[in-house]
Amino acid sequence: MKKKDILFLKETLKERKQIAILIHYNPDGDAIGAALALSEYFTSKKHKVAIVSPNSFPDFLQWMKGADKIIIATEDSDSATKKIKTADLIFCVDFNAANRIGLLENALIDASGIKILIDHHVAPANIFDIYYSVTAVSSTSELIYNFLFKKLDTTACLTKTIAEHLYVGIITDTNSLRNSCNNYSTYTIIGKLVKTGINAEQIQQKIYNNYSESRMRLLGHCLLNRFHVLYDYATSYIYLTQEDLMRFSYKQGDTEGFVNFGLTIKNIDFTAFFVERKDRIRVSFRSKNNFDVNEYARKYFNGGGHKNAAGADSFMSMDETLEYFISTLKECKIRK
Repeated sequence: MKKKDILFLKETLKERKQIAILIHYNPDGDAIGAALALSEYFTSKKHKVAIVSPNSFPDFLQWMKGADKIIIATEDSDSATKKIKTADLIFCVDFNAANRIGLLENALIDASGIKILIDHHVAPANIFDIYYSVTAVSSTSELIYNFLFKKLDTTACLTKTIAEHLYVGIITDTNSLRNSCNNYSTYTIIGKLVKTGINAEQIQQKIYNNYSESRMRLLGHCLLNRFHVLYDYATSYIYLTQEDLMRFSYKQGDTEGFVNFGLTIKNIDFTAFFVERKDRIRVSFRSKNNFDVNEYARKYFNGGGHKNAAGADSFMSMDETLEYFISTLKECKIRK
């Protein structure tokens, strides 16, 4: 982030401002944690703040302070659009292209407010006024910490509530410090968060030991009936149909983390997870070692993300999508 942008924001924020914080479709722990931390800070400075999400978020994040005040566009599109339209500043958090916010895409593009990007994904779109885009970090929540306490307000107090929000973001986006966490700075920040008095063990319990029975049975079905291993390509994949989701009473967030199971097998470096929605197949990619799933997702599925975690959509049928996926493996050098 350029020094002139920080100075501009500091000057702009001297007046009471209407602020909208946008997060991506199907928000995860990093998006929710980063947005809530940002909201908590600006609210403490007497700004009027609204967090707007395109759709609902998982039950295991509902306990977080302020989560009940997030405006869900699929439930109240008028309020969501109005908050974006009337905002002086629009913080776009954990996404970097307008198509990542679903039905709010046009509202963001047409908005007259200053658009500030805070994100860690590659290749941001050219629609923002101010960019804080860094890929070599654990999470957007880590960027929010740096933005608030190292750039915008170096004298600000890191409160326990903000620390809790940022901790949730970091641990969920790194799969409990298993991925994208090989930087000293990440652990330095975590240490400062824990120092505020947050209960890190309790947060882990609330996030990872708070699932429904139906979710556990869905996982069992995945691993027993929908899990395939292709050793010749160092690849595995899982798929779920709409029928599967209905059978196990699927709720938003129930499949969180399922994709990671494919990488726990020896000699598997690439895994994919396919979930059938009403109008598309949602695909998640994960990898380890040197295989770049961001490049893979962009080349074959018009998707993207990070080197070891990316996503995409397929508008073919499930059978066609899986057939196409397997055909692409013949061109890839997954293990170099």
